[in-house]
Amino acid sequence: MKTKLNLAVAAALLAGASSANAGITIPAGDWTLDIGGVVNAYYTHTNFSGDSPSLGTGPLGLGDGNAKSSNNITTGLLPNYLSVSGKTRQNDLDVAFTISINPGASQTQGLSGGSANENRQAFLTFGDKSWGSIKLGKDLGIYASDAILNDMTLLGVGGGAGSLAGGTTTLGRIGTGFMYADWKSQVAYTSPNWNGFSFTAGVTQGWNAVDSGFGISDISTERSGSQSAYEGKASYEWAGDVGGKVWVSGITQKVEGLASGGSDRATAWDLGATVNLAGFGLTGYYGKGDGIGQTIQLFDGFDVTGKSRDSDQWYVQGTYTLPQVGTKLGVSYGQSTLDGNSVDGFNDIEDSMWTVGAYHPLTKHLNLVAEYSQSKRDVDLAGAGSVDAKAKTISLGAILFF
Repeated sequence: MKTKLNLAVAAALLAGASSANAGITIPAGDWTLDIGGVVNAYYTHTNFSGDSPSLGTGPLGLGDGNAKSSNNITTGLLPNYLSVSGKTRQNDLDVAFTISINPGASQTQGLSGGSANENRQAFLTFGDKSWGSIKLGKDLGIYASDAILNDMTLLGVGGGAGSLAGGTTTLGRIGTGFMYADWKSQVAYTSPNWNGFSFTAGVTQGWNAVDSGFGISDISTERSGSQSAYEGKASYEWAGDVGGKVWVSGITQKVEGLASGGSDRATAWDLGATVNLAGFGLTGYYGKGDGIGQTIQLFDGFDVTGKSRDSDQWYVQGTYTLPQVGTKLGVSYGQSTLDGNSVDGFNDIEDSMWTVGAYHPLTKHLNLVAEYSQSKRDVDLAGAGSVDAKAKTISLGAILFF
């Protein structure tokens, strides 16, 4: 049973650095319980440069010009996790559940000394290997999920460290190469594995469209919609001297209550592939949407008149695991672009980032991580030239699986 943000998949990104095996297994009558999780923290230093704050902070925490730098001690892209899962076999069915909590490592100001917390997973599954399984509850979304699970910054920091202090996570490559799959209430069916091929299709909680205006600086809190979303993905995975995986996914949702007073449909699709050979890994990804937005689903997907905006995102990534040492070295680059409409004050907004990282297995379950990321926002103003801003982040820390 997959648990803890599909940790086995996440660790496969850095197979030479760590493996996320089952956690603490406890037999309990008819049930087998699994307690496991992740603890990680990083010291980060971010320098800002570029044009004025009129750019808006955006998903990258940019727009601060040359005014300041930022030092933070924060959780990386993968949240701290404590997960309790259970599985049993009853009436010829495999029955399972997962519940998790996600405390942040960043402290917020105040006498309470609290930190941000989330509950990202609470779902049950039932099924059989002969016909598949059904999931009900809250878990990682279906569309764009493979994009984040194959991002090397999943075990590091990536972007956002300079602006998300006090939150549960940074951004990794979210918004600079792929869209956030997010955590969604869902009813989903997953097929059996037919010699490497499988698919998932589901109905997920619909969200409302939000437009923040030119600055693109707010984060949507609209998490309820009158229409459900429909999501699906299919993949083929193979092993051998040259192993790898290819996948495709998509999402569609009718969006009502737009500024025009009418409704429209937000859609998106993506495809990706990853190949591994003799310590080398190569990943490529591309996604395209209409009305879906650029970073967070349905955020800034429509303009102030209710007309949909086009968007696309892509990233490439190469890694190499040093023989004997086990250290994985990686470099990646990606872009996310939002096209403006005639009523917008911009022609397009492009958020990009390149990252180099080293992920070293100090023990079987403990990894030391060093990353350097440079995020950039380019805004092509409608008839008024262009402006840009950058955030350069160095991060050092560790991540522990148990």
